[in-house]
Amino acid sequence: MKKKLLLTLFPAALALTACNTMPVQMGGASTTATGAAAGSTAQNANARLEHCDRPFGTLALTEDTGADWYWRLSHEYHLGSTLPVLRLLVQQSNCFVVVERGGAGMRAMQRERQLMQSGELRSGSRFGKGQMVAADYALTPRIIFSSRNTGGLGAVLGGRLGGSIGAAVLGSLKFREANTVLTLVDNRSGVQVSASEGSARKADVGAVTGLLGAGFGGLGGYSNTPEGKVIVAAFTDAYNKMVRALRNYRPQEAPGPGGLGTGGSLRVN
Repeated sequence: MKKKLLLTLFPAALALTACNTMPVQMGGASTTATGAAAGSTAQNANARLEHCDRPFGTLALTEDTGADWYWRLSHEYHLGSTLPVLRLLVQQSNCFVVVERGGAGMRAMQRERQLMQSGELRSGSRFGKGQMVAADYALTPRIIFSSRNTGGLGAVLGGRLGGSIGAAVLGSLKFREANTVLTLVDNRSGVQVSASEGSARKADVGAVTGLLGAGFGGLGGYSNTPEGKVIVAAFTDAYNKMVRALRNYRPQEAPGPGGLGTGGSLRVN
């Protein structure tokens, strides 16, 4: 009986592979961070990535590694920092000049200065004070994950197999989504200059448990669609929206006699 069920399910499981080839959707089309950047030039950049004729200013990227979303990113999805992807997107767009402010890159900069101070570097190395470029703005990312069952064929398969096997099959048929938020803050004033959200989704066909993989060796290669691709698409979507908004940027004004922070219109008695 079990063998008959497997043979019956084989065509259905095979048909599910079509879902696994669906492109990541970012506003209706696939997207990814590709290519390279060098200065103001870019090669093989995503054609849908916004581009600026000149930068708005210098930018440091920061990441809250203590946040819940970061824990899920690293522990559940086994993905690393989002900053390398964002740095590539930002530099390729030429909308900001990226400066190093954290991680291994910053430690390497500090190490060279320590060597200079200790007298170990050659004369003329020019690692003196006053050479680092200030970061005009700080960009902070956040990810909001969600996943839900699509039902349909998954429910049918789950009902036919029944028990724990059916639950596993049903649980493997999901639609992966990622929503992202980018926040841009002016480092001198601390004022939030811009914020944007982005989203992406992709059909996610999980392996139809080890049962089918063991019964039909070829099916053992089925795996979840990499969530990383969806996250990259969502960040690209958010960044594009931010750049479009910044092109029409107008500063907010408050009634304080000395500008922002010197009094507002909401009086307190």
